[in-house]
Amino acid sequence: MDYRNLTANEVTELELQGCTAIDWNRVWVAPDFETQYVVSAHFSGDIRIGSLKGEFTLKGGISKHAGLRHVTMHNVTIGNGCYIKDVHNYIANYTIGDDTYIENVDSIVVDGKNRFGNGVEVSVLNETGGREVAISDKLSAQLAYIMAMYRHRPELAVRLREIADYYSNKHASEIGEIADHVTIMNVGSIMNVRIGSYASVIGANRLNNGSINSNKEAPVYVGHNVICDDFIISSGSTLDDGAMLTRCFVGQACTMGHGYSASDSLFFSNCQEENGEACAIFAGPFTVTHHKSTLLIAGMFSFMNAGSGSNQSNHMYKLGPIHQGILERGAKTSSDSYILWPSRVGAFSLVMGRHVNHSDTSNLPFSYLIEKKDTTYLVPGVNLRSVGTIRDAQKWPRRDKRSDPNKLDCINYNLLSPYTIQKMFKGCEILNDLRHASGELSDEYSFHSAKIRNSSLVNGIKFYEIGICKFLGNSVIKRLEGIEFKSDSEIRERLKPDTEIGKGEWVDISGLIAPKSEVDQLLDNIEKGIVNKLKEINGDFMRMHINYYTYEWTWAYEKMIEFFKLDPDTITALDIIRIVERWKDAVIGLDKMVYEDAKKEFSLSSMTGFGADGTKFEKEQDFEQVRGDFESNPFVTAVLDHIKVKTALGNELIERLKPLTVK
Repeated sequence: MDYRNLTANEVTELELQGCTAIDWNRVWVAPDFETQYVVSAHFSGDIRIGSLKGEFTLKGGISKHAGLRHVTMHNVTIGNGCYIKDVHNYIANYTIGDDTYIENVDSIVVDGKNRFGNGVEVSVLNETGGREVAISDKLSAQLAYIMAMYRHRPELAVRLREIADYYSNKHASEIGEIADHVTIMNVGSIMNVRIGSYASVIGANRLNNGSINSNKEAPVYVGHNVICDDFIISSGSTLDDGAMLTRCFVGQACTMGHGYSASDSLFFSNCQEENGEACAIFAGPFTVTHHKSTLLIAGMFSFMNAGSGSNQSNHMYKLGPIHQGILERGAKTSSDSYILWPSRVGAFSLVMGRHVNHSDTSNLPFSYLIEKKDTTYLVPGVNLRSVGTIRDAQKWPRRDKRSDPNKLDCINYNLLSPYTIQKMFKGCEILNDLRHASGELSDEYSFHSAKIRNSSLVNGIKFYEIGICKFLGNSVIKRLEGIEFKSDSEIRERLKPDTEIGKGEWVDISGLIAPKSEVDQLLDNIEKGIVNKLKEINGDFMRMHINYYTYEWTWAYEKMIEFFKLDPDTITALDIIRIVERWKDAVIGLDKMVYEDAKKEFSLSSMTGFGADGTKFEKEQDFEQVRGDFESNPFVTAVLDHIKVKTALGNELIERLKPLTVK
């Protein structure tokens, strides 16, 4: 924008309107500047004022013309069409964008060269240090994971710190930014904070040393009584109702409020935190807690729902709060659950009761951990048939509220993947080994400080085999989809993977499911300096995410050969048909178990409290009016439709391959 100096007449008019300046020659204005819209303004340093044309229409219909009223400014550049009024102290060292509205604030200041929250070290998982993550505008869940968890590679940790510092220093400045179309009203102190476009900061108490990375596609809202120190808030997030954060990163489309407090914690995409408290947690995507009595401390979570009164301990009164724990993706805690760290809970497991024995069930996913008389009882695989697990898997993609086209986190929603299926293979091996070691007639088996009942062990093997059949069958059907085969050799050719990538172990990098070999290759490249920017690291994770299904088939092909005891050189259409038949049995069998589990929600005992003053008939009628009829329940109908669709899908492939079985 072209600016000009004030004329002598304009200076006189401004002074008559109560304005002052240390040096009027350092005040520049837009060519169409009008003095009538600047009242009781006090200037020092270099001041640039854009056009003061335009109006703001507020809630209730009141209009306010752009202008400056009752403000003190030092080294400030103001864009076009801004309204700034009643700054009780001053605004210093800021560039303010177009069409921004600021009213009734205490102070907005940048004091010296600042990185605006970038480079702040968050002591995640271990309060005493050792797993610090340097937060930044470009921090993804995956980048944070390797910063925190790969400390067995010290050279990697050094390089990542250097890369984070380079970014932080590159974006450091003595001048802060409040971008276009920002609204700031009724706010206390804003110190060393950069605010992105279309952000709303309404009624916050204090914001100190941070960035609010708002944009037009995904505005950020920071509301009443919020206090944030040393922070970064990503696009699309909302903080309101007394949320208090200290040394925290808030990912995209997160919601925090109702007095939630957190320190030294990381929250990634779509987390929802209300009422409770967090300390030194790594909250991967979709970590949810709603209850005042819930404390999450020194733990790693993702796709997790914390029940009321959930609690953990990281302090055994010996060497301090040095212990940590992991609830793998999809794990949940029931009301009043407690875990004494260190512990590790397998994916999609449910924790009920108080657990003090440091169990590790990472290779026994989809389990229940139930406490009885201070003993942890493990029920392996049972959560595979739970209606709640299936419902969760369906709801997460629908609840992804990220509207920013530049998504920081890679999120894989698959319930069954190489990551969980490899654990089912290990789970079957563990359970079979326990049975052989202790005898098939044992009433109970011991595993990592937990007890497994005989019936639970037998059922666990069955559940895991069903899960394996379902996953491998899904993969085979998808691979052979839509192709008319003329010979068994054509089938074998199609079954061959497109790449070698995908073999071996897979990992869950806080939402990203990927081959460990690819992750290790990226980390090698970081150590060697081949990859040396945050953008490049996130780009590599995105590449793994985009290629997931290609890599998945490489893994599934090997496991198919192993599980179904096939020779890759002699696979026939008949072999595939047998796989599909077993897959149909697994899918339909599992869906029927889910159906029966859902039915429990409509049992007579579930109607307790309905029709409180009436007969059994009135109770049932009241229940139906509130909860609906079982057969017409949307989830139940979806399960029944799923059975039909999957049956038809399997039958279609079988019919397509049948001609090849006729010799």
